[in-house]
Amino acid sequence: MPTPPRTPRPRPAARPVPARRVRRAERPRWGMRTATALSVLVLGAGGIGHAVVTSLDTGITRVDPFKDMKNRPQAGHGMNVLVVGTDGRDKITAEERKAYRLGGEPCHCTDTVMLVHISQDRERASVVSLPRDSYAEMPEHVDETTGERHQAHPVKLNAAYAEGGPGLTVRTVESMTGVKIDHYLEVDFTSFMRTVDAVGGVQICTTRPMKDAYTGLDLAAGTHELTGGQALQYVRSRHVDGAADIGRIQRQQRFLAALIHRATSSGVLLNPVRFRAVATTMLSSVRADRGFGTEQMLALAKAMRGFTPASSEFVSVPLGDLSFPVKGIGSTVKWDAPKAQKLFQSLRDDQPLAPHRAAAKGRPQTAVVDVAPKTIRVQVYNGTRTDGLGRKVDDALRATGFDTTRAPRTGDGPERVRTLVEYDPGWDRSAKSLAAALPGAELRAVPGRGGTMRVVVGAEYKGVVPVRAAETSNGPFETVTGDQVVCP
Repeated sequence: MPTPPRTPRPRPAARPVPARRVRRAERPRWGMRTATALSVLVLGAGGIGHAVVTSLDTGITRVDPFKDMKNRPQAGHGMNVLVVGTDGRDKITAEERKAYRLGGEPCHCTDTVMLVHISQDRERASVVSLPRDSYAEMPEHVDETTGERHQAHPVKLNAAYAEGGPGLTVRTVESMTGVKIDHYLEVDFTSFMRTVDAVGGVQICTTRPMKDAYTGLDLAAGTHELTGGQALQYVRSRHVDGAADIGRIQRQQRFLAALIHRATSSGVLLNPVRFRAVATTMLSSVRADRGFGTEQMLALAKAMRGFTPASSEFVSVPLGDLSFPVKGIGSTVKWDAPKAQKLFQSLRDDQPLAPHRAAAKGRPQTAVVDVAPKTIRVQVYNGTRTDGLGRKVDDALRATGFDTTRAPRTGDGPERVRTLVEYDPGWDRSAKSLAAALPGAELRAVPGRGGTMRVVVGAEYKGVVPVRAAETSNGPFETVTGDQVVCP
């Protein structure tokens, strides 16, 4: 979490660079979005050294969101950080505003709100996204601008920042969640764009075209390499599908996973020169509470050196009503109170949110796939001389949700070494979802095969990996881990 002396860096070119398709063989390059602020936590895992960390500390603008706060929730275990992204764009050029559809006046409200829990053992980060249109009860407060006293009243969550800045935002979130906030981090559009460019761009994968006339986003299906401005379009888009703000939250979570992947798998953390350059760019627009300083950064650095994408888990607060009308405010998003309460209790108790984390060690993690397994018809063939293997594989695939025939057959020809998945080209997405459950399997397109997949089990078969569709609930909360959502 270090921040070096402020050395001037050349500003990235303002002109838009068209997104280009990249070959799968190319080395992935990762970046980040509004959650750039979370990198203050993640980048500390590199343990660069006290001198660099101290210099980073001096580069952060300080705020006091906890001033005069009373009747706060009881502290739990671990550390809770409220990460907010604002729509500030003061340092963005006119050319960039036009290229990335950033016109109009900012609302001076929170564009993104995330509650980040770092476990007490520093081995897990749980990221809970709070929809900005969430129905909220604003606590009684004094308006920072006018000095006028306001009684408690209903609002959308993102209005808390506009009415009372970081302090009222923290108070509102604590009131809604019952979770005591230990630290506050805030980042704006400028910091996000510059950080993505500083790390070399971000790689994004999409299984279908994404186009949003409001932000200018226009991506074909496949893998793309985006600049900072293009990445901002990606995470701001709310009109690419019917999911609106919920879909946007999922894209922001993918960026967070990408940041962790980048920070833990590349040489950025271990290269003081590059680390200094990236961190300085990132922190130039970050604001944080006064208590988040060198000591806290160094403690995290020591504790999180073994942190990986699999150590992070992402969840959106459970929702009950996606269109809850409020007089004078309009349509809001109302949480599912019982499920939300259970979620935040898990944070207070420092418990993992992803079900497989609470299970015994050694249990295979669930892979997230594009097509729900229950919609995929499978015929299993035993391509080996091992009696009963066909039945074993059929049962295992059925247990993870696939629609198997329950009548495995014996394969023709010589014994197979590698498991084979044959599929009709028209069902390629289903075939990839099936192959994800059979690590190492060979995919072979067979025109005219129809909607039933053909699995010929080979001698190298080592078991079935549980899979689920991205939109399928995997427990009381819809949770994924970082290693499940980054590009393959």
